[in-house]
Amino acid sequence: MISKWFEERLELKKFKQKYLTKTFPSHPTYLLGEIALFSFITLVLTGIFLGFLYEPSVRLVPLFHAMVPAAYASVVKMDLIPMGMLIRRIHHWSAMLMISSLILHFMRVYFTGAYRKPRELNWLVGLALMGISLGAAFTGYLLPYSQFSVTATSIAYYMVKSIPWLGDWLSRLIFAGAFPSNAMVPRFFFFHVMLIPAIIIGLIGAHMVILVKQKHTEPGSNSGRPEAQGGKRLIGIPIWPEQAVISIPFFLFLLFTLTMLATYVPINAIEIYGAPRPGTPVMRPDWYFLWVYGFLKLIPGDLSVTILGGKITPETIGGVIFPGTVFLILALIPFLDRFKTAQNYNSNPLARPFMTSFGLGGGVFILMTAVAGYIDVLHISPTSMIVYTVAATVAVWAVVFGVLSARKKKSGS
Repeated sequence: MISKWFEERLELKKFKQKYLTKTFPSHPTYLLGEIALFSFITLVLTGIFLGFLYEPSVRLVPLFHAMVPAAYASVVKMDLIPMGMLIRRIHHWSAMLMISSLILHFMRVYFTGAYRKPRELNWLVGLALMGISLGAAFTGYLLPYSQFSVTATSIAYYMVKSIPWLGDWLSRLIFAGAFPSNAMVPRFFFFHVMLIPAIIIGLIGAHMVILVKQKHTEPGSNSGRPEAQGGKRLIGIPIWPEQAVISIPFFLFLLFTLTMLATYVPINAIEIYGAPRPGTPVMRPDWYFLWVYGFLKLIPGDLSVTILGGKITPETIGGVIFPGTVFLILALIPFLDRFKTAQNYNSNPLARPFMTSFGLGGGVFILMTAVAGYIDVLHISPTSMIVYTVAATVAVWAVVFGVLSARKKKSGS
């Protein structure tokens, strides 16, 4: 009776036939997108819990016989209540897992050429999702309002401020005035819990709508079947109920893994850094920002160029131009790679010498810039690190391109 009532109003059978019977590829790499989605769901749920305990304010309050900002005090107290520290750690590791899975997902799409026509738009949506996810991680940096948080945020502030012509206006817009301002924590709290999640939800929705319309790609086949030659039929299982039966326990397994990480692997203890005070602690950003931080270390500190009244500084080059160029190159890839392939089936990375070598070389370059973030610990000069970075990048590109080109030529003959 109840099911009939809902059916008359929502036509659930038509919905099931149209959407829930869609094929989900059975290859395990296609779960990377689900990992990112499940991580975001976990972030939202844990964020709601933390939001009830957090005070986005820098007003001074007493804590352990000292006056500290309310934001810092609320996080310290959060760690003292039952489950508080555990939930905060789960939130932290969920963010790490989401960004990691997005990167791996991008790598799968890139190396298999799954970004090509007609999927260029979804590549751009995914790239925007990656960028805004990094923005979510960055805005979350400040909220504990420890000395570590304020120092890390100040680096980004001076990067934004260094943008020619627009830097002063953008820095005041994003950071709520001159750094550090009393309104900065409420501003970042708004970004972190309202604006950015809303954008992420919108981008995920757009990604899913396009995906349903265009269908998944999946690995090709050498079986000679018509669908392996570019047909529209995909090999896999229906979303409901078969894929749901896999996805639900997979989500629970991810929760279990995150809980184990949160239980046994600590994160930055804000009590060690303490509340903001004069002085700059020795700190490095998390791994997903380390490539930008490392590139900044390779730029001479006295480098400065003035163009039409706008001043370009090392912060502009390392913090704005460099990451902007990386994202621009990624955005242009679907439009530069015009190699024709089957619509629904991925290409073999070994059969794409240039794009595969370009991707691996670029990956090595990013990894080497991340290593450059530790040149003070490794006792390597910036000049030497630049030589190592260029040499490693060129060597990987040349070797991979040469080997794959020879293999392709041999298989073609």
